[in-house]
Amino acid sequence: MKALTWCAPYKVSVEEVPQPKILNQRDAIIRVTSTCICGSDLHLVDGFIPFMKPGDILGHEPMGIVEELGPGVDQSKIRVGDRVVVPFMISCGECFFCRRQLYSCCDNTNPKSSIGEAMHGQATAGVFGYSHLTGGYAGGQAEFLRVPFADFNLQKMPQEFTDEQLVFLTDIYPTGYMAAWQCDIKPDDTVAIWGCGPVGQFTIRSAALLGAGQIIAIDDEQKVPERMQMARDGGAITIDMHDEYVYDRLMDLTGGIGPDACIDAVGMEAHGYTAIESLYDKVKTNLFMETERPHAFRQAAMCCRKGGTLSVPGVYGGFADKIPLGAIMNKGLTIKTGQTHVHRFVPELLEHVKQGRIDPSFVVTHRLPLSEAPRAYDMFRAKEDGCIKVVLDPAA
Repeated sequence: MKALTWCAPYKVSVEEVPQPKILNQRDAIIRVTSTCICGSDLHLVDGFIPFMKPGDILGHEPMGIVEELGPGVDQSKIRVGDRVVVPFMISCGECFFCRRQLYSCCDNTNPKSSIGEAMHGQATAGVFGYSHLTGGYAGGQAEFLRVPFADFNLQKMPQEFTDEQLVFLTDIYPTGYMAAWQCDIKPDDTVAIWGCGPVGQFTIRSAALLGAGQIIAIDDEQKVPERMQMARDGGAITIDMHDEYVYDRLMDLTGGIGPDACIDAVGMEAHGYTAIESLYDKVKTNLFMETERPHAFRQAAMCCRKGGTLSVPGVYGGFADKIPLGAIMNKGLTIKTGQTHVHRFVPELLEHVKQGRIDPSFVVTHRLPLSEAPRAYDMFRAKEDGCIKVVLDPAA
């Protein structure tokens, strides 16, 4: 089958690889009909996550049709021929954490947990196509995908919607929703969101679904005008970090108090507000003295009102410098983070789609054949041709 493989930092290639097989009784094989490029994939390709091996298959946002089931799959829940989305976090549904709906913390799906334990104290759940830190699973930027614990992980979908309306239930729609949901939004709250990429766009719309009084989105108008316009289309006031001093503008918009909730939807590859800050983080990461560029987090912590909430859907992998712990502690901020507990939110978010409250396909700017994935990665990284979100078609 065709699959997109990691070769080396900044190099990926579509190759012929063996088709996956049933390995465990609760496995399924799906034929992938749509799969997406995520901003988190760039962290792997750009070398920020060091646990990749040549030949690893990328991708964690696939959907498709069930082709084969292992003998232990509960067929009252999933059958051959079902149309399904595949949450990017792999969960067993039965462990201590899954019973508490903390599905991204599952204890039974990361076979290489020793790496996560050494890096973070405890390992996360397994993740499709996201390095050996999260289990070394083959990813979904391929024609076929093996899914463990299929009767729990596969989420059955209705037929009346397009792939583009459903595929983002794998990751970025629940991720944006959980980021806003963690803030316990009240009707008069101001929510500020750093980053207008795909996750940021779903965070904006999720904050609106949850009733935020004012939504503010922060990004660079000169570099990504199409993302800023999409944010405005979603109901956000925008701040251009290139031409406006973000802190002052947020104080103006909140009567000098600051936002009730600040959401870092950027993560480890943020660019600093000043050239000095950007240079500092770049030098430190190049020397392996730091693994992040946490500018968005730093600024969010400084801007958030006293007693407010910092929510972090942006991906971080290791260690960061110059975190303003004094501001966080003295202002009494609450920090809520985590990989997304996708399974918890899929039924609720699908209902929003069914009721017409949101059409997730708004974020798609490009649909390309899987064979053009390397070019699509380059375009997505460089933000060329107004690229915000790429959907890949393995059958094209």
